[in-house]
Amino acid sequence: MRTLWTIAPEPYDSPVAAALWRAYYTEVSDRWYLLHEGRATDPAELERGVAAGAGEQLAPPTGQLLVARHDGRPAGTAGVRLVDAGTAELTRVFVGTEWRGRGGAPLLVAAAEEAARALGAGTIRLDTRGDLVEARALYARLGYEETAPHNDDIYAEHWFRKSLHPVS
Repeated sequence: MRTLWTIAPEPYDSPVAAALWRAYYTEVSDRWYLLHEGRATDPAELERGVAAGAGEQLAPPTGQLLVARHDGRPAGTAGVRLVDAGTAELTRVFVGTEWRGRGGAPLLVAAAEEAARALGAGTIRLDTRGDLVEARALYARLGYEETAPHNDDIYAEHWFRKSLHPVS
């Protein structure tokens, strides 16, 4: 039997989206603190970060959150938001550890690119950290080109951009 991925829009404030955001934020925060301070994220700090990143910018009409399900179970997310009339930002690309290596991340990014096109974007950009080597490899494999910085986010260390050619 073949395992199926499905990807569909999800309200940023749904229980599914909230649980995936918590998993994503916990992982990237813990990775940063373990690398730089040798410890996991302080629980109070984790709660502040989760609350601060509610995701309102990923709501229509200028954004979209997508949830990937693996055999019907929530497994990952990707979000897009317009930063100007022709440019979207890719964010919150995440596949839970249980589902990694099964092809979900490229499907999520492709769905996010389609959502960005639907929002009117001709270009999509993102930023990521140096320690997120898997993410950087994914973006390069999917045709994203590393560029000069487009923001001054304190955690951004690598910036990528891709032209969204119309689908024929």
